[in-house]
Amino acid sequence: MTAAAHAISAQRIATLQQAERERFIATHPRSMAQAEAARAHFLFGVPLHWMRDWPSPATLAVERAQGVTLTCADGLTYADFCLGDTGAMFGHSPAPLAKAIAEQAAQGLTCMLPSTRSVAVGEALQTVFGLPMWQMALTASDANRFVLRWARAITGRTQLLVFDGCYHGAVDDTLVDLDRTSGSTLPRPSVLGQVHNHHAFTRVVPFNDLGALEAALAQGDVACLLAEPALTNFGLVPPREGYWRAARELCRRHGVLFVMDETHTVSTALGGYAKAHRLAPDMLVVGKAVAGGLPCAVYGFTHDVAERMVAAKERAPEGHSGIGTTLAGNVLTMAALEAALKHLHTEASYSQMLRTAAALESGLLQRIRQGAMPWTVTRLGARMELQFMPRTPRHAQDVRELAQTELEALTHLFMLNRGVLLTPFHSMMLISPATTAPDVQRLLGVFDELLQALKA
Repeated sequence: MTAAAHAISAQRIATLQQAERERFIATHPRSMAQAEAARAHFLFGVPLHWMRDWPSPATLAVERAQGVTLTCADGLTYADFCLGDTGAMFGHSPAPLAKAIAEQAAQGLTCMLPSTRSVAVGEALQTVFGLPMWQMALTASDANRFVLRWARAITGRTQLLVFDGCYHGAVDDTLVDLDRTSGSTLPRPSVLGQVHNHHAFTRVVPFNDLGALEAALAQGDVACLLAEPALTNFGLVPPREGYWRAARELCRRHGVLFVMDETHTVSTALGGYAKAHRLAPDMLVVGKAVAGGLPCAVYGFTHDVAERMVAAKERAPEGHSGIGTTLAGNVLTMAALEAALKHLHTEASYSQMLRTAAALESGLLQRIRQGAMPWTVTRLGARMELQFMPRTPRHAQDVRELAQTELEALTHLFMLNRGVLLTPFHSMMLISPATTAPDVQRLLGVFDELLQALKA
């Protein structure tokens, strides 16, 4: 039987999606009621408008989360493979983290002064991630903003270089699009309230294209290349073999800072993708999971970059640098970060995560092959994505041309209705140290049901 024999009609997907919407409404009356009541006080009925992006009739209202188990307002439980879109990568409320937060909360939350833990935390950051010097922020978006300011200040250059389809949080400079016809940078229509011409100071090139990268760098005005080791929020797109080593050398040749944003790819291996592959970035950003899910981000850099940062600060007049926020590095966050670096960012954690991820990947691929479906699974360490396309994408344009958004939405809601939670953006799955073999079998069992439903 060929893959073509299992082509799924749009009508079939729409019919199943409507049935799943009705099932959600019937089984989640309390979540439905909260979504409606919350509209009186929250925009779209949610504290953050992104929370409405799940393909369900209402956003699931969570009562509690522990390990990889979520319990919603209706008392239903879920095996969580979203894990807060990486924020809870080590599981929800790991015991060492919960203990550290509770103990510190009784001793102070924020002072705008360094904690006595600072030295130990700095040493642990170097041990885990490999870079010697660090600064802190509350989110990876903030950390990326601060890195861009530093990069422009120390190089005297104005241009930023990013990849088509990249994700670096709510950083205006990166929320731009590539005009594939002309190669120019365009403002992104979906960005609300945009008035500044960030597209004039950001250059965008296709991922995995060394020729385009070199042409952009050769103009001599790029301060830094800000990059994810793999595209992660536009569909999971891994780098080609040898791509990053070549890209790193191009940055060195043209005097461009090589910055890796590992907020999502920290799931690759202990210390992240760059450390595992010995890429030696000039600067590194890690957020979300770095302190176990408490609001925290860090950015690290080499001694050489640190010296240039100090020189730039000393050249500037006295006054606010535009870098940093009052709560960054607060004592509660430092306690959580110390506990996370000691107890969560460990070889034991990653060994468990990668072993379980490999088992899930194998199970999904086996079922795809047996069903002769024209789909694939792309995995990067403990993170993977079920992709409704015949091969792993090479760049963002592949995703635009091959992705099946209606089937992705159906898959998510179908699984949610049967107790398995995927990340709403594409069909991404993340494995934590707390994810068990029964959790994997639960997901695979629901995937079997989905395949049967699509073929019916």
